[in-house]
This record gives sequence, structure tokens and C-alpha cells, in this order.
Amino acid sequence: MHDLVSLIARHGYLVIFIAVFAEAIGLPVPAAVALVAGGAAAGAGTLSAPTVIALALVAMVLGDTLLFVLGRYTGWALLGFLCKVSVNPESCILRSAESFYKRGKLTLLIAKFIPGINTMAPPLAGSMKMRPYQFFRLDLAGAILYASAYFLVGYLFRDFLASILYGFQTAGRAVEATVVVAIIAYTGYRIWLYRKHRVYRVVPRVQVEELSRRLMSEDKESVLLVDVRSHGYYDPGAARLKGSIRLEPNNLAAELKTLPKDKEIYLYCT
Repeated sequence: MHDLVSLIARHGYLVIFIAVFAEAIGLPVPAAVALVAGGAAAGAGTLSAPTVIALALVAMVLGDTLLFVLGRYTGWALLGFLCKVSVNPESCILRSAESFYKRGKLTLLIAKFIPGINTMAPPLAGSMKMRPYQFFRLDLAGAILYASAYFLVGYLFRDFLASILYGFQTAGRAVEATVVVAIIAYTGYRIWLYRKHRVYRVVPRVQVEELSRRLMSEDKESVLLVDVRSHGYYDPGAARLKGSIRLEPNNLAAELKTLPKDKEIYLYCT
């Protein structure tokens, strides 16, 4: 935090713009901290409040629009790429899709405040073919809420933040050691999670020809085909493979209860 405040004191608006844009496109940069520091700097008279807010909004909407366009033309390929840093990429995508499924397009208003959903929402909206004007309107409203909230925290509580920073400076090496230990512990925890869940990264697959032979064999009745395409790519009038049934991936708890236990089940998605 202290280093970021020092950077903002020297380079001002550029640091805020880069930090907000970087987080918008999925990089692990603390845009909220930059906005809080920018608010504190504006409260102290170092920076202009309207300029800080304007730059933050431009950076955020620019980054979101870039992901929206990429999501529109690459589909879930981009979502999979953004989720690769997740412990379980499939759950990362489905968690984001579930938010749209439950809250609809209004997810864009609160997405910035939800870790994991903030980066996924724009490309997900693009992949679901949301109208550009509708996306821009909702995304801008969400950006205004996000930027204003953290900017006001810094602006209204700048004296309190200054006291905290002074305490950090006084503590010196003790604070640095605590931060290093925390980073090492967090890294170790992420490695442990990765190793624990890596089995779920391997999805068994079957070749089309092999499945086709099964469907034409005498025991074809023991095979069940299930369509699990996301609702972003599926509508009630969509064509399905002959003999397949539909399963909504965002309603798994209820859907799984309907599946027979005496058949081999093959899933297909987009």
C-alpha cells in the first residue's frame, strides 16, 4: 500500500489508469487499492478528484469492452483461458455462468465487487451475444459504483489511512517479515489445493467413432447421451443429437437426480 501511494504521488494519474485497466483485463493487480490511494491523494489536494474518477472509468470500461469483444468472437475459449489460474477451471466458468443464470444481465452491476466474477462477466456477456449498447450501459453503471465506492473510502478516510501507513513505516522490518510469511503461506496453500484437485483437471473423453459404434451395437440401450451445453449456447429450439436428453449444467443438484444409474452416460457440450 505504501509503495503504491508513493507511486501515485510521483506518477499520479498514469498509475491509477494502468492499475485499473490491468485488473479489468484479468491481471492480478489491486485496482481497489489504487482507487483508495487515489481518493486519499485527491483528498489531500495532490490529484484532481474528477480526473481520477474519469480515468478509472475509462480504464475499466476499456478493459471490459476488450474482453466483451473477445468473448463474443472466441466463445468460451477465452473463459477457459482466464480460468486456467483457478484450482478447477470448469467450476470457475460455471460459477460465473450461474451468476448470469440467477441474476441475469444485472450481474454486470455488481460483478466488480465479486472476486472471480469481475473478470469473467464481460467475456461471458460477449459469449452470450448480449447487445453491445446494453452491455456498455450496464458495465458503465457497474464501473461507476465500483470506482466511486473505493475512491470515496480513500477520500473520506485519508487521515486514518495516513495513520496506518505511518504505523507500517514505524514497524519496519516486522511488517515486512509478516508480509513475506503471509505470502509464503498463501503460496503453499494454493499449491496444496492444486495438487488436491488436479485429478479433476483430467476429463475422460471418447472418440466420436467409438461412441457411434456403441450406439449401433446390440447394447445401445445401455447408453445415454446427455446434452450439457451452457444456456448461453442452448435454447429450447436448439437441435440435439438423436436420442439425447437435455441437462442444465447450472442446475446440477436437481438434474443429477433424474439420471438413471444403470446406463453408461456420455456428455457433450459446445
